[in-house]
Order: sequence, then structure tokens, then C-alpha cells
Amino acid sequence: MYESLALLIDGQFIAEGRATIAVENPATGTELARLPVATTEDLDRAVAAASRAFPAWRDTSAFERGQVLRRAAQIIRERADAIATTLTLEQGKPLAEARGEVLVSADIFDWAAEEARRVYGRIVPGRVPGVRQMVVHEAVGVAALFTPWNFPALTPARKLAAALAAGCTTILKAAEETPGTAVAFARALVEAGAPAGTVNLVFGDPAAISAHLIAQTAVRKVSFTGSTPVGKHLLRLCADGVKRTTMELGGNAPVIVTASADLDAAVAASAASKFRNAGQVCISPSRFFVHESLYPRFVAGMTAAAQDVRVGDGLSEGVTMGPLASARRVTAMEEAVADAVARGAKLECGGQRIGNRGHFFAPTVISGVPADATLLTCETFGPIAPMTSFTDLSDVIARGNSVEAGLAAYAFSQDRAEIAALMKGIEAGIVGINGFAVSTPETPFGGVKESGHGQEGGAEGLEAYLNVKFISES
Repeated sequence: MYESLALLIDGQFIAEGRATIAVENPATGTELARLPVATTEDLDRAVAAASRAFPAWRDTSAFERGQVLRRAAQIIRERADAIATTLTLEQGKPLAEARGEVLVSADIFDWAAEEARRVYGRIVPGRVPGVRQMVVHEAVGVAALFTPWNFPALTPARKLAAALAAGCTTILKAAEETPGTAVAFARALVEAGAPAGTVNLVFGDPAAISAHLIAQTAVRKVSFTGSTPVGKHLLRLCADGVKRTTMELGGNAPVIVTASADLDAAVAASAASKFRNAGQVCISPSRFFVHESLYPRFVAGMTAAAQDVRVGDGLSEGVTMGPLASARRVTAMEEAVADAVARGAKLECGGQRIGNRGHFFAPTVISGVPADATLLTCETFGPIAPMTSFTDLSDVIARGNSVEAGLAAYAFSQDRAEIAALMKGIEAGIVGINGFAVSTPETPFGGVKESGHGQEGGAEGLEAYLNVKFISES
């Protein structure tokens, strides 16, 4: 049921003769498989293969590159059940969520395939007769891609699809906690006709691999999704070679519920989004600011919704929330709850681990959370919904903007003046008004402030892998 693990280097899947590390099922704590670890020689071979494959792939027409991506998308759809099972086994989210993620990933490959045919240049009229001025876009080169464990299908798909569609060749370092999904996608791309060297897949010590790959002159683009501290470290490494970068870093999304909001809709949407993937989502609603007139009912509604969540093994029927990724994450949740309660917050429900097998934590609602609590100042990345009330809209927008993160933000209101003020005042790269559906293949995804720079998805996702060249011909 679980994917056979391997590295992919220069068109060959390699599993033998390498040191291995264990891949664990977070729902049971049992070992799923042994993951081969790339050697330094493997990394050098991957860079050489990507460099060698780049000129031919860059010069392949966008239409032909798109055909490869479309075939890969179809293979992924045909294998969606098997890939989703692998994803749930290694990451923990419920099978229905996993299958949805796999299918959206296939859509991303399709979108990139089509968008590659619309990478247009332009003619700029010259100031004097006889001068022709052109702007063209060209693939950056070899791209090193680093993806996290919380969305093992979606994040590799975003990076691989955009880079390959733009004409770049790739070295993907996917998360060691969730390697099987990335291996399944690599197999789909190879079977779809991706030439040897265009897609390489490696695993191992993240710090060592990132330092080695980024130091290579041939690597011209780095795309990373993960924590802000690690992103800052990679940016420092990239500075020496002036590498092009896309950084999708941490979030701490506020949710502002104004007095005019549809209360029932706000509660239902907030609960569904908060406890999706056990809160392990970079754009998860993290801090709830509710107008004082609705606050008691909102807290009661979220508490009831949290208590209705069915927690368990993601492969079990009826489960709506799986485990956290590791024991370390469970400890972090316990510490955040204890900090809030010590500062005067009220624990409405949850607040503790569940059982002694796997990494389960109860869906949690905490009210009256003070501004200096860890739950409001730092990204929780777990199934905890901290609540606080407000009276003034301008003040609460400032409170929402008070952290250094600026990835996503949400608001619920039925008042057009309030909505206009929220859209203008919120400091985030992604804003959802009266809903949390803010991530699709055709729309840009990225943050501001310490949540990073650059976008994935939409036309902007391809632009991240393209150099702009201006040509003046006399």
C-alpha cells in the first residue's frame, strides 16, 4: 500500500547501496519504510544531469513541454487512490483530504501546461525610426526546489509544474517525513516522457543538501516552502551566488469577524478551515478576533464544532482529523495551551494529547487569549483556535497586522464599507473575505513581510522561473 522509495537521478531510480532513514506513520508510530539518503556524489550527479538536460528542455516548445505535464496529470489522476493512501500513511491527514490534494495537484500540472503557451513577450515602439525593441522571457536554468511535509503532493506539484513548464530543469528535495508522495509524482513525470535530467529527486539531511545544492554555480533558482528561520538561512546562502529565489515562509493568519458578519456561516467555515490537516497549514486561520456583540456565540459555536471533530487514523472511515506530524508537534501544542492558560485565557475544550499511540491532539478552543500569549504572537501550526474580542475595526486591523508574518488573512462582514476597509488595511499576500478558499492552480499564492516573497500558482508562478531579456535592434 505504501510507495516504493527511491532517489531519482538522471532518469534512474536508485534505492540500493545507500544509507537509509526510517519513515514513520504518525498515526501509529510504526515504521513504514526505509528512505535512501543521497550521497554528495548523488547530489553532484543530479546537478550535472539537470545542467546537461537544460538546453534541450529550454528549447523544447512550450506545447511539447505541456504535453509531458498533461500526461503526468493524467497518470496522477489514474493513480489517485494509491497515491492518496501513501500520503495518508506518511502524513496522517484523512484519506478524503489526501485524495483531494492529489487531484488538485494534477490540476496544477494541467494549468502549468496551458499557461506555458501564454508566456508572451512584447514589442516596445522605439523612439527613433529603424529601432526595434523587444522584451522576451527565458527559462532561468537549473532550479533547486525544497518542499515541506504538510502538503506532500501540493507543494511539489506547484514547484515542479511551474519550473518544468517554464523550461527549467529541476532538483527536488522533498521532505524526508513524507517522501512517498514525491516519489509517486516523480514516477508519473518519468512515465509521461520527462527527459532524463529534467526531474531529479533527492533526500537526506536538509541543511547539508540545501547548502551543497545552493553553492553550485549551475543552480540559478531556489524555491523554498517552510519556516521563516530556515528561509532566512537559505536566503543568506543564495546571496553569495545572487540566486533567484521564491520564499513561501511561515504564516499567522488573523480572522476578523465584524458585527455585521453572518455568524453561522463564519463559525462553520472557520471550524472547517481551522481543523483541516490538524491545523498544519501555512494559511490556516490562527488568531480569531470577534466583535464583542458576536463573541460569546462565536466561541460557543466553535467549541461545539471542535467537539464534533472525529480524530483518528486517517485511513479509518469517518475520521475528519488525523494526527500531528510528530511527537515534537504535540509537545509544542501542550506548551502553547499552558502558556495561554497561565496568562489568564480560558480553555473551552480540548487542550491535551489523545491516547498514547501516535501523535494525536484534541481540537482545542481557548477564549480570552491575551495579546502577549504565544498563541497570538507565534504561528501555532496545530488544531488550536485562540479567541479574543474587539470593539473598533481600525484597532483590530492593526492588531491583525501586529505580527511579522503576512501570508494570509481572513475577514467576515456583510458591510461594504467594512469590507473595503479590511481589503485595504490588511497586510497579507492572500486575503479571504467571507471564506477560506484562497488557493487554486490559477491564482497567485505568496506572502509579504517575513512570510516571504514571490508567488506560486497562476501566471505569476511561471514568471518566477523566467528571466526577462530586453533586446534593442537598430
